[in-house]
Amino acid sequence: MARHRLVVEYDGAGFVGWHRQANGRSVQEALEAAVRSLTGAEAHVQGAGRTDAGVHAIAQVAHVDLAAAWRGDKLRDALNAHLRPISGGVAVTAAEPAAEEFHARHSAIRRRYVYRIANRRAPLALERGRVWHVRARLDADAMGEAARSLLGSHDFSTFRDAECQAASPVRTLDRLDVTRTGEEIVLRAEARSFLHRQVRSMVGTLVEVGAGRWRVGDVAAALEARDRARCGRVAPAEGLYLEGVDYA
Repeated sequence: MARHRLVVEYDGAGFVGWHRQANGRSVQEALEAAVRSLTGAEAHVQGAGRTDAGVHAIAQVAHVDLAAAWRGDKLRDALNAHLRPISGGVAVTAAEPAAEEFHARHSAIRRRYVYRIANRRAPLALERGRVWHVRARLDADAMGEAARSLLGSHDFSTFRDAECQAASPVRTLDRLDVTRTGEEIVLRAEARSFLHRQVRSMVGTLVEVGAGRWRVGDVAAALEARDRARCGRVAPAEGLYLEGVDYA
């Protein structure tokens, strides 16, 4: 068997998430169907992260083992040709041969997420379903100040979904930036791994600060409480993108 590394872009709307589930279409299922259509064989496509329903990806990384070795550009184009009739919301942007020991999930040293907020009164015409539309004016500077209290290694139980299956709530957050450009606020988060819905929980809580409903210090207090009930609202999935995955 020959291992291949894929970089995948997708619009999360209409999918139950990356991982195959019984309750609807998944991105993994679409890719596996394309592989089956191309090769005539069943294959497991392993992703670097299990994005939730509605979450998008700019550069999800995956690997798949095939009976024959493919040149990267040929495999990319062939998979996209078989994806088109299956799902218009998924595209393989790159493919290449990978070492046998490469594992899309376990070899990753960092996941990078970006969250987009359209902060304006007017309704959205072009970005609907791709950003969180918040009409009330947000103080991005206050959000950024509060975000700094979440950096480093902590017990993130407050920002962990009740259904999270991770063995430990401790994670090390390497980056959480908040920047405003005109009417758009962008948050970027980086860590080796995240808890289930951690990024959306942090973003929703920071928006409480930006809207003036929370003080900056309330975020640190909520983190210290290690209590899910102390979390702010959970930001909607439509504004979240898996921006990239880094490897050693």
